[in-house]
Amino acid sequence: MVTRQITSETSGEIVSETGGPKVGVRHLQAVLLFFGFCVSFMQRCNLSLAIVAMMDRNSTNPDFPEYAWSEQTKSVLLSSFFWGYLVMQIPSGMLAQRFGGKVVLLCGVAFSGLLALLTPYSAQLGDWQLTCVVRVLQGFCQSVLYTSGHTLLGQWAPPAERGILATLCYSGPQFGTVIILSIGGELATSQFGWPSIFYISGGCGIIWCFMWLLWGADSPRQSKLISSREQNYIESALAEISESENNATTAKITTPWLSIFKSVPFWAILIGNCTYSWGFWTMMTQIPSYIKNVYNQDIQSNALLSALPYVANLVLSLFFCALAHKLLSAKVTSTNASRKIFNTIGTWIPMAASIALGSIDADQPDLAVILLTVAVGVNSASFLGAMVNLIDLSPNFAGTLMSMTNFAGTMMSVIAPLVVGVIVTDATNPNQWRYIFYIVALFYFFGNLLFVVLGSSKLQPWNEPLQRHTKRVEQNVEMKCHA
Repeated sequence: MVTRQITSETSGEIVSETGGPKVGVRHLQAVLLFFGFCVSFMQRCNLSLAIVAMMDRNSTNPDFPEYAWSEQTKSVLLSSFFWGYLVMQIPSGMLAQRFGGKVVLLCGVAFSGLLALLTPYSAQLGDWQLTCVVRVLQGFCQSVLYTSGHTLLGQWAPPAERGILATLCYSGPQFGTVIILSIGGELATSQFGWPSIFYISGGCGIIWCFMWLLWGADSPRQSKLISSREQNYIESALAEISESENNATTAKITTPWLSIFKSVPFWAILIGNCTYSWGFWTMMTQIPSYIKNVYNQDIQSNALLSALPYVANLVLSLFFCALAHKLLSAKVTSTNASRKIFNTIGTWIPMAASIALGSIDADQPDLAVILLTVAVGVNSASFLGAMVNLIDLSPNFAGTLMSMTNFAGTMMSVIAPLVVGVIVTDATNPNQWRYIFYIVALFYFFGNLLFVVLGSSKLQPWNEPLQRHTKRVEQNVEMKCHA
């Protein structure tokens, strides 16, 4: 293996491309992003559990208001977050690329946290209509989450560590989901009632914003904490060391929209993300209602059972991350093979579990929980597949690519709960839920099939369009001079 050496601009220290510190500021950024995703998903998922208590006609806690909303109204409320989330997907990627991931992410999480704090009051003042408006605005704010995360990872994650750092960041949603679902039942039955679910999730978001403001950074060059050794290690690994002091290369590059839309590997990821989103958000928004209505579990038992699949998701995401890194380090698998293998594990095993879920009866609650745990838990392998594959295609436009795939995926997230509301008119009828699980399985199958056949981990030629354009101009000038 050839090791490149570069000289630190500040200390003159010779640093090898493979000689970065094992633990450094890049890991701190990943941990901060982990908690940023965590608190954001606490705010995103709080309604999925809280609405069970808000609509509980058996008085989970009689000291707090309850609402006689229909199943269709509930589906609209659970879907409404994604209406705002959808609108800003493409602009959010451009904002992150233009202003940097730090400030965009900070604003998104801060405003989302404030809206979470206001949610209980919106229900009391304006019933489901005003609550729906608040959720739309909250989705609008959180639309920057993945685009900012990918933009930041594109600047902080050396290629050899993308799988580890990306998995660490994207384990945050599962951790946040586990936290809010685990404590939600206790909060709903406590003296603070179901509104405390929103207060806790919103408050955690505000606290995280202060930590991010102090320690977060758009890139190694803009961090006040990083050593010159680690900075040069990251920049050399990314091949993005600039002659200028501010290294603002990505801000000067015009987004190659036509080339992106003509890229077959990009379309494979986009379609795969759509199918993943359909399955993930069907499970995320409907598991508490499914467990309560089909298996007649009270709010506290419901919360713990609803959280269990996401505990498995979090644990398995770390396991799959370590396994993928080991296989890549030992050169057992190539990057391309690794992405496809783990995406297949993360979709086709949940596909089988979803089919099995649709085949069991209402008198098998233990088996249902096991299958839900497998379906959601093993789904975490997908983080090492199509999701991180976007950074492989183009580190410079990772945020923009993420905004585009997330836009398409969010359309599925909007539609999926509404489809549940149309099909499941009687929430206690397991036969109606059966169709929901079969649809999830169908989406998982075709989405991964396309990714395996058409996906690629090769760096795309349009990643640096300005450089290629300049090179072509120089070649033309040289040819004219020779002529």
